[in-house]
Amino acid sequence: MRPGSVAIAVVDDVDVPPWDLYELAIACSVFGKPQPDLADTWYTLRLCATRPDPGGAAAEEEPPGGFALRTRYGLDALATADTVIVPSVPMSVVDGEAPVPSELVAALRLAAESGARMVSLCTGAFALAEAGLLDGRRATAHWMHTDDLAKRYPKVTVDDSVLYVDDGDVLTSAGMTAGLDLCLHLVRCDLGARVAGQLARRMVVPAHRAGGQAQFIDLSVPATDDAGLGPVLEWASERLHEPLTVVDLARRAGVSPRTFFRQLQAATGTTPLKWLLNERLARAQTLLETTTLPIERVSERSGLGSAANLRRHFTLHVGVSPREYRKAFAGAGVGSRA
Repeated sequence: MRPGSVAIAVVDDVDVPPWDLYELAIACSVFGKPQPDLADTWYTLRLCATRPDPGGAAAEEEPPGGFALRTRYGLDALATADTVIVPSVPMSVVDGEAPVPSELVAALRLAAESGARMVSLCTGAFALAEAGLLDGRRATAHWMHTDDLAKRYPKVTVDDSVLYVDDGDVLTSAGMTAGLDLCLHLVRCDLGARVAGQLARRMVVPAHRAGGQAQFIDLSVPATDDAGLGPVLEWASERLHEPLTVVDLARRAGVSPRTFFRQLQAATGTTPLKWLLNERLARAQTLLETTTLPIERVSERSGLGSAANLRRHFTLHVGVSPREYRKAFAGAGVGSRA
């Protein structure tokens, strides 16, 4: 499977304060650096600006509090990309003090009409919404800005409680690290769980956080002592094929089941049973990608029990059957199958 081309729309390409670069840097880090040992073919990346600089000339004067960003590609290049990403837009746009540039709106509409997968990180959702690409869809952004997004664009169903929303050809994420979660989710969809997991490990982040996890966590719940939940979750990850229960995990952590439930939900935004299901589905994806084991064996090794149970959960949460998933990644030249 070829990952395709990614075009990032640089909205504020003249004065870029460092604090507005996080989502842009995330997308560049994930899609812009080739990973030849993980995949034979990586993404091709282009930064596309409202005012391109074909000659690559440096700015005559560095803007106050930031620096100038130059790229030779204009917004017209968005229409030729397989995936278009809009990272955070300037706060003046979010606050309603300035409009989304009309040329960006037109370019986003053209890219969507051309069949591109449209993605926003954090407040980039305001640009997709202005282009009408979120009308009638569920979407998210950083929770601090979702009220403004919902008020300004009433046709959009805004969900402020999730990390990201995958609506097929249009995807949106909350801010900061949720943008990284969505980028890794895209890699997972394009190149499989194994590649996404290895890339996440290199970036020292969780391999997979489901989009439905909470954006923010109630920090009034006390954390565990010592090294926290990490050792317990690692222990469980090595025993997914066993019939683990909340009681088993709590006993390993040395706390009551009720306390363990609260601690895990505070730390991850999800329940123990949902965490186990996500881990088992991820294990099943890796086994389907990297082995020729029968579906029955994949379900056993991942801890999902019967093949019927694997098919049910896989179809519900991944969107395709296990056989269809395996077929999609078969012969894709994705790294080593050892």
